[in-house]
Amino acid sequence: MLITNVRPWGGPLAEIAVENGRISSITPLESEVDYPGPGAVDGRGRLALPSFADVHCHLDSTRLGLPFRPHTGSPGIWPMVMNDRENWRDAEWPVAERATYTLGRMIAQGTTRVRSYAQIDADCGLERFEGVLAAKEAHRDRCEVEIIAFPQAGLLREPGVPELVDEALASGAAVVGGIDPCTLDRDPVRHLDVLFGLAEKHQAPVDVHLHEPGELGVFSVDLILERTRALGMTGQVTISHAYDLGGVSESTTRRLVEEFAELDVSMATVAPAQHRSLPLADLTAAGVRVGLGEDGQRDYWSPYGNADMLDRTWQLAFTNRFRADELIEHCLAVASRGGASILDRNLPRLSSVADRPGLAVGDQADLLLVDGETPTAAVMDRSRDRTVLHDGRVVAEACELLG
Repeated sequence: MLITNVRPWGGPLAEIAVENGRISSITPLESEVDYPGPGAVDGRGRLALPSFADVHCHLDSTRLGLPFRPHTGSPGIWPMVMNDRENWRDAEWPVAERATYTLGRMIAQGTTRVRSYAQIDADCGLERFEGVLAAKEAHRDRCEVEIIAFPQAGLLREPGVPELVDEALASGAAVVGGIDPCTLDRDPVRHLDVLFGLAEKHQAPVDVHLHEPGELGVFSVDLILERTRALGMTGQVTISHAYDLGGVSESTTRRLVEEFAELDVSMATVAPAQHRSLPLADLTAAGVRVGLGEDGQRDYWSPYGNADMLDRTWQLAFTNRFRADELIEHCLAVASRGGASILDRNLPRLSSVADRPGLAVGDQADLLLVDGETPTAAVMDRSRDRTVLHDGRVVAEACELLG
């Protein structure tokens, strides 16, 4: 495979050769090649970027592709869980069809690595997990998908949930999920006993949804860090959301960032509109892995989300009030290789806000070719003129799947 007439990370014109799904060479070009030859991909002067990694989405709840419906949820995690429970079975398509459609839209727009939650509770059992598993299988040649066995309604509030999560982990789930040990399950020690017990049994990483505010969130995080250290799970824990960890004292914020870096605890953000999250640039400077995700997409929790990680990258820059090109491009790095490094711990962490990885010889050829004068312009304009490659093979053109 030869990809010609592209500008890696907006730099000079170049030609990228791919062998066995990896970049084998990058050759500068003095001018555009008129006829790149049969089988080659003509970049037409577009940017070449590493493709996106969505590390926080809920494929089991999506309603993309279905008629728009009014939002019926009430504020608060438990009311939202109950609203979803009352409505998800009435969707026009079954979970597998909805998840497969949305994953296809994500791939078509530039995402080739995904970590998706699959809700497991006393109401749905493993039905929603099986739907996400079907979507993963349907797109197995276009995208790498990692499934989180996720107890959205808590591990302890309803009987049989730990056993269901255990079964899912034995049936294809790769990550064990937790959620709000204090405010939802109201028994953080027992919650973490179950969570880390399942992780140890299945040798699986952990991903914890954390919505808890301020010092309460810090309390839960400290318990998670304590378990991580005691069980030797360095590099195996992700904390998602954590909207309020940056709203505590400066010394506590600094300590958390340092401990996350020490234990290689990663963070997944969805670029929320209102937050007091840990500062993105400070996390990167300390060596903390940070990835981006779209969360739910037009589901029973929220009408937002459109399967486009380039759009969510714009949101990450906007909600962080970034204006400088270096910082906006950093959001692209977070949305692509930042997230990829959470899914594959062999990939290096971003080293600074100026780091632009993912397009070097030896890297996996998961690429996005997109129109734009510069990477920042691409984030602002979000052109539909895109070509998506997975393992060196074109899987989408102009935001439509191929094959």
